Amino acid sequence: MKLSRAACAIPLALIIVACTPNASSPPAADPGAPAPLSAEGDFGATLQAALISARPGDTIQMPEGTFSLIDSLSLDVEGVTLRGAGEGKTVLDFAQQAGAGEGLLVTSDGVTLTGFTVRDTKGDGIKSKGADRIIYRFVTVEWTGEPEETNGAYGVYPVESKDVLVENVTVRGASDAGIYVGQSSNIIVRNSVVEYNVAGIEIENSSGADVYGNIARNNTGGILVFDLPDLPVSGGNSTRIFSNQILANNTRNFAAAGNIVAGVPSGTGVIIMANRNVHVFDNTFENNRSTGVLITAYSLPFTDAAYNPLPRDIVVRANKYTGGGDDPQGILEPLADAMGGTLPPVVWDGVTSWPGAEPQAVNLTISEAPEVGFLNFGVPSYPLDPAAIAPSTDRPVGTPPAEPAPIVLAHVQE
Repeated sequence: MKLSRAACAIPLALIIVACTPNASSPPAADPGAPAPLSAEGDFGATLQAALISARPGDTIQMPEGTFSLIDSLSLDVEGVTLRGAGEGKTVLDFAQQAGAGEGLLVTSDGVTLTGFTVRDTKGDGIKSKGADRIIYRFVTVEWTGEPEETNGAYGVYPVESKDVLVENVTVRGASDAGIYVGQSSNIIVRNSVVEYNVAGIEIENSSGADVYGNIARNNTGGILVFDLPDLPVSGGNSTRIFSNQILANNTRNFAAAGNIVAGVPSGTGVIIMANRNVHVFDNTFENNRSTGVLITAYSLPFTDAAYNPLPRDIVVRANKYTGGGDDPQGILEPLADAMGGTLPPVVWDGVTSWPGAEPQAVNLTISEAPEVGFLNFGVPSYPLDPAAIAPSTDRPVGTPPAEPAPIVLAHVQE
């Protein structure tokens, strides 16, 4: 369903204040920090000049105000802190952006981004590439119109990085993923709010991630853990998704055609696809109309000889489910129709092989309360033939793999 932001502005604001995991402001600026940049004249040019001339360890303080920027920004100096006066107080507005690039691109290590809002970029909101030890903290990225495929793809987008922290971040309206961490390792995404994106949070082709304390609501899909073929880094593994609120992720899918997330069924809470050693526990799922947890193989043809398209060593345990499963969407709709039109909270496609490969043991452990329903569609292979499915409600008998150790980021003071 398409929702008007104007009509929802007041209630959403109240919800955010009441439900954001940590709604406090970022720490006050160090009295010894430099004065804020001048707000006079072309602020975009002033800010870009400061980013270019910064030295390692510098703090760049942005003033309060809403600033219209025409050009993208970039930072390639290590150890810089870019600080605003607070989310909604320092606003970098890219509605008049000339190109289709990101709002801010960071390509250096040890950077901290905090206390500002990025709005209405033509491309991604904030992207960091090859930027180890990056911190996103108290940052908002948003597209203020309706959910549309013309919105930028990613809100907060660290890729090809080690030691990544995303916390107390809010993203709204991304046409791919609100918070996306790809081809990276040693990752924490916590205490953030993602809403009205196609994917709320996505961990892709990455190893060692803790995703906890977040609110994923009103997205198409709440939290995704994917592994895809033909990328420089593959073999995604060892993700823990815990203590999140995954609520009413029923927004229509507005991703651009051909995008991998264009196939995400509206109303899915968590999707695990072709990844290994993923643990989903102690989360609250409410009113996700397709299903709470979907475990699935990669369904498209591929030529990457090293790629395994199956989910393996998956644990789903001790979650709380309320409502949902009553209006399955997308690829789940014909499968649900064959089962009477509804789906239980935990669903597995059942695929254990792919063309040219022998069947494999995927080792799923579903340790939910007895009243929590489970369905194995019994899909033999892809492409999907609904007439060939052999559904079962029997839970698989797996051997739980060792849970990954908590992620520790040496550069973050807890």
